[in-house]
Amino acid sequence: MNILITNGRLIDQTGDRLASVRISDGIIVEVGDQLAPDSDSSRDERLIDAAGLVISPGFVDLHVHLREPGREEAETIETGSRGAALGGFTAVVAMPNTDPTQDAVGVVEFVRQQGKRAGLCDVYPSGSITMGRKGEQLTPFAELANAGVRLFTDDGNGVQDPQLMRRAYEYASDLGVTMAQHCEVESLTAGAVMHEGSCCSHLGLPGWPSLAEELMVHRDIELVRLTGAPAHFLHLSTAGSVALVRAAKADGLPVTAEATPHHISLTDELLASYSALYKVNPPLRTIEDVVAVREGLQDGTIDAIATDHAPHVSETKEMPLDQAPPGMLGLETALGVALAHLDMPLVDVVAAMSWKPAAIAGIADRHGRPIAPGEPANLTAFDPNETWEVVPAELASKSRNTPFIGVPLTGRVKHTILHGDIVVLDGKAQK
Repeated sequence: MNILITNGRLIDQTGDRLASVRISDGIIVEVGDQLAPDSDSSRDERLIDAAGLVISPGFVDLHVHLREPGREEAETIETGSRGAALGGFTAVVAMPNTDPTQDAVGVVEFVRQQGKRAGLCDVYPSGSITMGRKGEQLTPFAELANAGVRLFTDDGNGVQDPQLMRRAYEYASDLGVTMAQHCEVESLTAGAVMHEGSCCSHLGLPGWPSLAEELMVHRDIELVRLTGAPAHFLHLSTAGSVALVRAAKADGLPVTAEATPHHISLTDELLASYSALYKVNPPLRTIEDVVAVREGLQDGTIDAIATDHAPHVSETKEMPLDQAPPGMLGLETALGVALAHLDMPLVDVVAAMSWKPAAIAGIADRHGRPIAPGEPANLTAFDPNETWEVVPAELASKSRNTPFIGVPLTGRVKHTILHGDIVVLDGKAQK
């Protein structure tokens, strides 16, 4: 497909300017002012008028649960990929808590191939740190790395054994891969439903202390200091965690971190409704924590915005709060939540959703690239000013567990281009 995008505001790591972009055979071939349509009548060129829109490198999500294989009733790789494309993502990293776990090359290849069949965004499988995510035996890191896995995590669980985690970091250092830690000391969270604080006490619900996250953040920072291996911290949620990562970066340690849209926008007080739509792991925290996470994104302590997209079928989210599973949708609303709640320059928001996560995922050669001739055409076009609300029936996901129904969001994706193909046009998926 040959495409000419005109009148756009281009934002990438090189700056912010007005320009047009010509794409041919999956590659950006020309960027400049007032590009004219191709005069060769034999070439079919699709014209997209991007007046009022921002054109950026495609977004990259470090943290999605696509559920396949094993829980296709909640989501499939195809439906999750469609939601990703509608959210402006051209690449996502699929978490390994599938059934079977992504702890073997065969499962990883299945996930990757299903993503290719869908053809809506690039799906990069993560590998689990331990076999079956049981925290007892390390996975075959070398085999998985040779199969293209760059990020390893037991997400949904933190690796509790510090000696086992030390060995994981040592292997990671040798292989050039990254360990992504879900920071939770499980002995402190058993039976917990929500953040431990005044709201928890008032509601009479078991509390989840901030310390459960912060202890493991501290432990892994010290393991990074010991081994020299890089670490990525998933879904930071507390002021203390942000401070720990900020200090580690000041010490020059190779650590990165992400925050979710819900941890920059929602607080624990919403659990007063007893609705499991607000139950997540880690839990929603206080407004003081929310402000600290926002500040972490603003000053670069937190590198990326990652959705932790976690679909669940309706009947499970309608269970009593202590029995319902944690998690909420995030792919289609990420940009709208971020722009509605972050007081940051637009270029910094795009960086946190595009080239910064691409670098952490090890895919910066294909995604998050500058908008320049010779670069792959993985692009997102969005209206940064459009205000909109979620219509559950229009979501691409098979699930409906979003807390943002009826909440005004700011910024909406209009077009998504993957390898030079238009996969979303005027807000509608093309596949």
